[in-house]
Formats: sequence, structure tokens, C-alpha cells
Amino acid sequence: MSLRLYDTATRTVRDFVPRVTGEVGIYLCGATVQAPPHVGHVRSGVAFDVLVRWLRRQGQRVTLVRNVTDVDDKILAKSADAGVAWWAWAMTNERAFTAAYDALGVLPPTYEPRATGHVPAMVELMSTLVEKGHAYQAAPGDVYFDVRSFPEYGALTHQPVDDMVPAPDDAPTGGAKRDPHDFALWKAPKPGEPETASWDTPFGRGRPGWHLECSAMAARYLGSEFDIHGGGLDLRFPHHENELAQSRAAGQGFARYWLHNGWVTQGGAKMSKSLGNGLLVDLVLQTVRPVVLRWALTTVQYRSMLEWTDDTLREAEATWDRVAGFVERAAERTGAASADEVASATLPDEFVAAMDDDLNVPAALAVVHETVRTGNTALAAGDSLATRDAMVTVRSMLDVLGLDPGSPQWRSHGADERYAHALDELVEAQLEARAAARAARDFATADAIRDRLTAAGVVVEDSPAGARWTLAPRSED
Repeated sequence: MSLRLYDTATRTVRDFVPRVTGEVGIYLCGATVQAPPHVGHVRSGVAFDVLVRWLRRQGQRVTLVRNVTDVDDKILAKSADAGVAWWAWAMTNERAFTAAYDALGVLPPTYEPRATGHVPAMVELMSTLVEKGHAYQAAPGDVYFDVRSFPEYGALTHQPVDDMVPAPDDAPTGGAKRDPHDFALWKAPKPGEPETASWDTPFGRGRPGWHLECSAMAARYLGSEFDIHGGGLDLRFPHHENELAQSRAAGQGFARYWLHNGWVTQGGAKMSKSLGNGLLVDLVLQTVRPVVLRWALTTVQYRSMLEWTDDTLREAEATWDRVAGFVERAAERTGAASADEVASATLPDEFVAAMDDDLNVPAALAVVHETVRTGNTALAAGDSLATRDAMVTVRSMLDVLGLDPGSPQWRSHGADERYAHALDELVEAQLEARAAARAARDFATADAIRDRLTAAGVVVEDSPAGARWTLAPRSED
């Protein structure tokens, strides 16, 4: 493989060499389902979807594990405020995340384990750490990782322990930590919490710490050593630092590469509920097509911050319409390409080089746009062979990004196809009436028909092959 990826742990772009030739194991930190997803939440899902698609396009067998954290302090607090059982609250929001991923064309993970389904594996890992002297029980139900016992602690983020932010004191029973930086592996129930949100263990009744669950689930599905661990930039510390420490302290090799995607920001600040700047995915999709949101999230290099402004979706929509418009016109002229034809097409060398360069999507898209220009030129010249070649190549490149305009996911733009069919029939009838009027040299009637269509948001384009129509771009609100 010629793929190179930026490894957070070494702070270098490294040649990616799978642990097992032809197979890639990826663990992606998924949702903590305390609330429905906003745009910032789904960026990691989209970013790592591109990585999975690229690896599979190169013939790799990819196993993607994306977990769900379905019990934690915020889930318990928010469900209590709402008067809803914590597990019902978590499931409702988990389904909202699944709906958002599906709407944006994110391929389903190979496995999607929930924290609550893997308590035995967590207890086993915690017991190993206690036996090895890397963890201790501070009180019934409260178990902490001893960071001073593990000399490599801080290896991911390159921080001396004393320079780190101390870990929260999660012990409600007053059990003292040995060091302010020790972090919770297991937490005793807090007063008022439901009994169903805790489990019996040899160390007392409690529930898992956030970090323990991911280490246990990664090992369960990918083994003690695997290729890539991914997540948002904000997870480097303390979450991923603590995952790495506890897994290595237990004798596991754990992740060989660490990849982190940038945030979606507004005004330079990370998009979040707490700052009041979250754009809920389901609300955004009420006013914009899912493919446009996918385009906006995909077309920035995964490690870069994506500054969200009023123009973000308008620009994405305009660009998508230009690219998809070429594919549609080319298909009308030369016939649609099959999925097999798209999947097996030879990708331009420049596109491959860009994707192999740490998934440099902006550079890859430059090749897409250049191919669209070439295709439009061929289309105008009536060169059907060159037009089709460009159309298939564009679709093939965009397929890697999850943005193929000819795929079933985007062909109807997520709309009810009955409405699309009805609109198509009505507009085509108007175009036939307009053509008849022009043939009779009744230009007043022909112009009146075109004006009515324009007023309804339909753009008519005349060409040697006849009139075709598209919907006008959305007007600014």
C-alpha cells in the first residue's frame, strides 16, 4: 500500500502498514447518546467513512468497530430531568444518531457494541490491572488507575503527568485517590441514581468509567492489537491517553496508529450543546438535502477544522449541483453507468496520490472538478465517448467519498420518489407544449410557458438535443 496517514502518537505522517496483510481493524469512538446529534457530532462518522471506503477500494478487508456509550453521568442526569428511564433515553438518542448516519450515507460499522453489553469484559480488564498493580480500590465500587505505576503514561499526547489536568474525583463515597491524576475505572452509584444503572463486581456495585469501556470493547472485537484508533480531536486527552495507558498496562499492544479528525467550529469555537451553537442534524435536514450536508462535511481534509458559517451549506449546494448536473446530463446523452462499471473504473493517478496523502480530499476534489470541466467540454462538442469516460471517472472518484450522484443513496436526493415522478411528468408536459408552440412560431405562448416554469423554480435549458430542466438553486433565507 502507498497510503500515508498522520499518526497523532508520533506526530508524523507514516506509511500505513496493516498488521495483517489485506486486513485493517479500526476502532472509532462513537456517540455518547445523551442527546440527539448535531453537525459536529457526525463529522467523525463521515470522516472515517471516507477512510473505510478508500481502504476497501484498495482491496483491503476492513473491520470497523464504532461503539455506543449508553450509560454515563449525563445520560443519567438528563433522563432523570425528563422523567424517562435512562435506558429508554439512551436508545432514543442512539436511534437519532443512526438515522443521521444513514441520511448522510455513512456505511454501517461492522460491529456497533454498546457499553452496557460488555460489563464482564470490563470487569476482566479491571481485575487484570488490579492484579498487576496498576489499579486499586479506593472504596466499595470505586476503582482507579494508578497513573504513577505506568511510566509510559502521557505517551499519546506527550505530556508529563504533573503538567496534565487532574482527573475528576468520581468517588461519591469519599474514597480517596492516591494521586489527583488517577482516573476512574469503576464508579460506585451516586445517591438517587437508578439501581438498574449499576452492576455487581468483585470490587463492589457500580458502573464503568468512560475509558475502561472502550479498551474492553476494542479488544473484544479487534484483538489485543489492531491497526487504527480514531475519534475527534477533543478525545486525545484524557480519553484516548487513558485508553492507551490501561490497555498497555494490561499487556496489550492496542492501537498501532491514532487518527483524529478536526472539529466543526462556529466563530472559532468547537460546536457543542454547552456553548449553544449546535445545529441539530434533523433540523438541518429539514431545509437542505442530506447529500449537501454530506458534501460540506466531506470536502474538508479530515484533520482540518471546518468553520461553519451561513455560506457553508449554500456553497456546498452550488458545488454539488454543478457536479451532479454534469453527471445527469452525461447520463442522458450516453446512458447511465452500472455500479460495477463505477466500482471498477481506473482512478486518475492524481486522485489516487491525493487520497494516499493522508486523505487529502481537497486535492482529490480538484481532480474531480477538472474532470467535470473536461466532460462538459466533450458534452458541448458532442463527443459521446469522451463524455461517458469523464462521467464514469467522476462517479468513480466521488464513490470513494460517498458522494456518487448516480448511486441509489443520492439519485433521488432523499426525496419521496412519487413527488419527483409527478413533478417530472408535469414539467415534461409543459415542455412538450412549449416545443409545439415554438414549432408553430407562437413565441408568445412559448415564452409564457417558460416564464411560468421559471416562477415555479424550474430552470429550462435549450440544447441541440432538446430542452431539459433542473430545479433552480435555493434562494437565500
